[in-house]
Amino acid sequence: MKKRNLFSSLLDWVWESRSDLYENMTIRDDDEEVNVITKAEHKEDIEKVKEKVFDAADRGSFRKWRFLYKILAVVFAVFFSAVLLITVGQLPKIGEINNPANNEVEKRYIEKGLEETGATNIVAGMILDYRAFDTLGESHVLFVAAIAVTILLRLDKSERDPEDTKITETITEAEEEDKIFEPHHDAILQKVAMLLVPIIILFGIYVILNGHLSPGGGFSGGAIIGAGLILYLNAFGFENTERFFNEKVYKTVIFSGLAFYALAKCYAFFCGANGLDSHISKGIPGHILSAGLILPLDIAVGCVVACTMYAFYAMFRKGGL
Repeated sequence: MKKRNLFSSLLDWVWESRSDLYENMTIRDDDEEVNVITKAEHKEDIEKVKEKVFDAADRGSFRKWRFLYKILAVVFAVFFSAVLLITVGQLPKIGEINNPANNEVEKRYIEKGLEETGATNIVAGMILDYRAFDTLGESHVLFVAAIAVTILLRLDKSERDPEDTKITETITEAEEEDKIFEPHHDAILQKVAMLLVPIIILFGIYVILNGHLSPGGGFSGGAIIGAGLILYLNAFGFENTERFFNEKVYKTVIFSGLAFYALAKCYAFFCGANGLDSHISKGIPGHILSAGLILPLDIAVGCVVACTMYAFYAMFRKGGL
């Protein structure tokens, strides 16, 4: 087989002048031996598939958009790679004498953190005050990940075609298969869950509410609460869990948490950028109601993390909340 360099393969991919689909390939049937089809036969099959999948009238515009997409993908990849290489080239060399012995930002966090944020936990003050915008982005990453999992795995009954029996059967099969994992009077699991779930959720709440005073916060506390919800689901099933945590509750909590975080920090950023007093008291360091917005932001992040963990598990297990 003739070897091809990377640049030639890239040009073939952009111009679609060569496709591995047109090469000889092997198809293995369940009850037959291996059959080999020729390149011409396989190309004919591909054309038949294209006629059924693509509208002939729109195929030209589709190819143009596909070509533009590939060009933009190559340009973005080259640009992003160049930016990374230039950035790495500007970094100071390791061990150079002129390098700062200590990072000025870290020094500011340590020396001024308690005074400027009111949080005795320096990490919480850094994440939810100095770098609160980054944490907002991380929360939205979880939200986008949940949306992606929902798009890929959700089986929606309300939006299906009434005449499409295949989708109906798929949803029915998913619900029937999930009943295999539903507990059937598992006394040991349910008794243990009744004991542990309240403790787990209370501990998660404690970690969230105490995040500005000691190690903890919204991410770790939310993960603990999410684990408690998953344990309850495995012990008592979807029917019982949906009495207090369903899709409507999930959407409300996620939206409220992200919206509050964004609005609260936008207000703080606006006041800080314009030299205005935000009138948000930092309280007395060490008290539960202190550190300004850090405590309510921890609560918002914890709610988002807990709901996202539960949603991931529910989607992978049944295709819905």
